Parts: sequence; structure tokens; C-alpha cells
Amino acid sequence: MFGRCILFVLLCFSLPVGCQPDYDGRRERMVNGQLIARGIEDKATLKAMGKVPRHLFVPAVAQQKAYIDAPLNIGLGQTISQPYIVAFMTEQLNLKPGDRVLEIGTGSGYQAAVLAEIVSEVYTIEILDSLGKQAENRLKSLGYDNVQVRIGDGYKGWPEMAPFDAIIITAGIDHIPQPLIDQLAENGRLIVPVGPKRNTRELTLLKKRKGKIKKRYLMPVVFVEFQRENDE
Repeated sequence: MFGRCILFVLLCFSLPVGCQPDYDGRRERMVNGQLIARGIEDKATLKAMGKVPRHLFVPAVAQQKAYIDAPLNIGLGQTISQPYIVAFMTEQLNLKPGDRVLEIGTGSGYQAAVLAEIVSEVYTIEILDSLGKQAENRLKSLGYDNVQVRIGDGYKGWPEMAPFDAIIITAGIDHIPQPLIDQLAENGRLIVPVGPKRNTRELTLLKKRKGKIKKRYLMPVVFVEFQRENDE
């Protein structure tokens, strides 16, 4: 019996197609068990989350855990957010197919890919050079031609491509950058985790109408720190 088990393992390594994890099935269970079951209703968000291969946006050693209900380390002190948080933030932006979206904090590129499944144009900024370049290559290899990646300080936004219908900030910050508010289009939405450094933040949704900003607090969250070019 022991010899047969070894033989089976060897066969699995020699026949990778038949022994590959059922990532499609895991992704479907993620959507049903983590998103729909917890109140995510937006059809476009659910479709995007069900399509984007999350396991390809994490390091190889973490691929088996790609669809669990938790954030995962992607290196350089950064994480890929919990699937529910990605879906919740996306849903709250109330995106339309023709929207232009700015993301601050590209990370692995997963959130950008989810956005790119829903809207026509995604602009994403990552301050960590190697992480941004990896994400850019990954997005291109997966066919996300409607995503543009910039390496730089996301606090300043992307003024030459503004205004944006929606802005999503995927790092915790103690205040909302004024340049990003300025780059919101009329009726634009901005979602961001706000609060004191190294503490639980309040996920906050801003809406811009007639030049005025209306804020709504959504839930307490924990995110990695927002980084600036002049951070020590």
C-alpha cells in the first residue's frame, strides 16, 4: 500500500494537467461562500471576482491559499487584500462600463484586474518599483490592455489623466489626499481606509457633487500603510 501511494504521488507530478488544483471550483466557492453569502450583490463585481484568476496574483508558494477568506503576503511588506474586502470596495464604487478608475497601490495587480473586468480604463500607481513592474507584466500577460501602470507616489494621483469617475486607495492613510479629491470627476466616488497610523481604519466612501464632498463611513478595516516618496 505504501508503495502504491508513492507511485500515485509520482504520477501526479508527471501528469500535472490531471493533478492541478481545481482553481475554477475554488473561485466559484469563494464567490458563493465569501461574497454572496456576506451580502455582495453587484452582478458586475461578482462576475469579475469569479473570472479573475486570483492564484496568478500571489507568489507560487501561496497559490494553494489564493481563495481563502484572508489577505496574503505578496512580499516587500505588502499584501493582497481579503477577497471580501476587494469585492466590497469594488461594489461600493458603483462602477459603470464607461468609467475611468484610478487605483492607488497596485500591489500584485489583482484589484486592478477586477476593476478592468468592469470598466473601460484603469490607471494604477505603485510606489515600489519592483512590485509595480511585476504587476504590469502580469496584467499584460493576462490580456488586461485597458490597465496602465505607473511607478510613483500615489498621493499626487495622475493629474494628466484626470478626472476620474472613481478612485480606490488600497492602503491605510491618516487623511484623504487633496490632490485625489481634486482629480475626482463630478459625481465621482472615492473609497479609502482612513485613520491614525498603525491602527484600525474606517473604510470611507466619498462622493463629489457640485464641488462638495459627502463622506460615509462603512466599516473598520486593517490595511498596510500608505507609503510616500519621502517616507523614512
